[in-house]
Amino acid sequence: MRIVTISVGKIEKVIMSGEGPGRTVKTAINKHPVSEIATPVPIFVGALGLAQDEQADLTVHGGADKAVYVYPAEHYPFWESELIQQAIESGPLAHGFFGENLTVEGLREQEVFVGDIWNIGEVELMVEALREPCFKFNSKIGFDAAGPTMVRSARSGWYLSVLQPGVFKAGDEIVVIPGDRETSIADQNALLKIKRRL
Repeated sequence: MRIVTISVGKIEKVIMSGEGPGRTVKTAINKHPVSEIATPVPIFVGALGLAQDEQADLTVHGGADKAVYVYPAEHYPFWESELIQQAIESGPLAHGFFGENLTVEGLREQEVFVGDIWNIGEVELMVEALREPCFKFNSKIGFDAAGPTMVRSARSGWYLSVLQPGVFKAGDEIVVIPGDRETSIADQNALLKIKRRL
């Protein structure tokens, strides 16, 4: 279990795609890698997230409880195939494509539980909640069913809070200290499927 890529992004104005006339909104969903296995640059993470990273709407992303967004590298082949079927993209997607800060390997929603503690070097984080995709995600991915597809396929990723700030880098091992293990991210996703009637 390790970090594969660390990505950050700045708030920018973008035109949302989809049905009807486009509208301009602020978003920081467009992340780019700043630390990768080949070039493991140390990145500082504080109580509200990564250095040089921003979130546009703190009611749904960011803040103390959603400081760091994590997405499994193992989900990328699914989305690459899905986007080829939608005639949107072909070929490998760059990590950070889903707006995540940490692209990780060795952990998926079924194995990640709310309250678990992650130790990564000097940094300590806690698993808080799954990501609930919004209209900005649909626009970023390029089709209106992207959000429902994320929920139906149970490939949501999850948010972490930062208990102990510090520096980490791509390639660092993730050491998991289990919490009470009552609710997994997959469990939360199952409830979201019912709520959204998917």
